[in-house]
Amino acid sequence: MRAELAFFGATLDMAPRRRRRTLVVAIYAALAALMAALWYFTHWRGTGSYLVWAALLACRLFLGGHTSRGLIKPFNGKAPQQPVTPSPLLLLKLRIYPTVMPSDDRSFQNDERELTQRDRVHYLAYQAIGLGVIVVWFLASLRTVKPAMTDWIPMPADQLYFSLLTIVLLLFMTLPQAILLWTEPDMEEEI
Repeated sequence: MRAELAFFGATLDMAPRRRRRTLVVAIYAALAALMAALWYFTHWRGTGSYLVWAALLACRLFLGGHTSRGLIKPFNGKAPQQPVTPSPLLLLKLRIYPTVMPSDDRSFQNDERELTQRDRVHYLAYQAIGLGVIVVWFLASLRTVKPAMTDWIPMPADQLYFSLLTIVLLLFMTLPQAILLWTEPDMEEEI
């Protein structure tokens, strides 16, 4: 896990657990507010994908886990992609001969402790996600068995299922990183 977060040119110290927890609460509050606003104004008519894009942006800028940016190292342990360079033929035409130096930087890879943490938080996160899928399945089966039993719900069933599945999808994308940020103790300064 990284102790600093670069955001719009400013470097934020995220070593204290309190700051990381505040970040997690702020991200989920923003996603919930966006979800409520989209529901209020459009009732999911073509706007549900905005939530997915917002979660991807939160992962890219703050959480990490899936990309090389953010507080959590990439879960897959792959090196960040190198910047795209022009075609070698174009470089020859311009008489530019770049030298490629092999890099021994392994800071993107997870050590054994981080791999154990990654596996544990994914296990915990997917238990919660499985519970969310069970709730959606239960409501769908309730409606299938006796449609009149779901009349107490103040919205159409399709919109309810879409809302619940969107919540499950957002948790799928963000919950492992959020659990890591929430549970890690304060980071000690390296000397």
